[in-house]
Amino acid sequence: MSQEKTRIPLCVSHEAHHEIIDRIELPDDEHFFELAEFFSVIGDSTRIKILYLLFEGEMCVCDISEKLSMSMSAISHQLRVLKNSRLVKYRKEGKSVLYSLDDDHVKTIINMGVDHINE
Repeated sequence: MSQEKTRIPLCVSHEAHHEIIDRIELPDDEHFFELAEFFSVIGDSTRIKILYLLFEGEMCVCDISEKLSMSMSAISHQLRVLKNSRLVKYRKEGKSVLYSLDDDHVKTIINMGVDHINE
């Protein structure tokens, strides 16, 4: 018994699509590379957990480490990745280093993702 392949029909009015295609201006490839890198950074569950913790305010490595039951070394590594991607910032207070979200955009992006998966 032979199986026929299903053919996908071509556009009926290919010309109509040129109107849309002609008005779209794509950013350069570097823009898309940076955007993909951004999503790969927040695509790690440990980093998402850290960002969630920082929604509540500044925290030091030892507090994040305790809350996530992970080593301070592992948390420091993840914070370095988040800092290099401008998702978190830090400030020194005496001998302590306190981390926080870099800006409100980070929380908005995470919350939009949560809204999307909860739909």
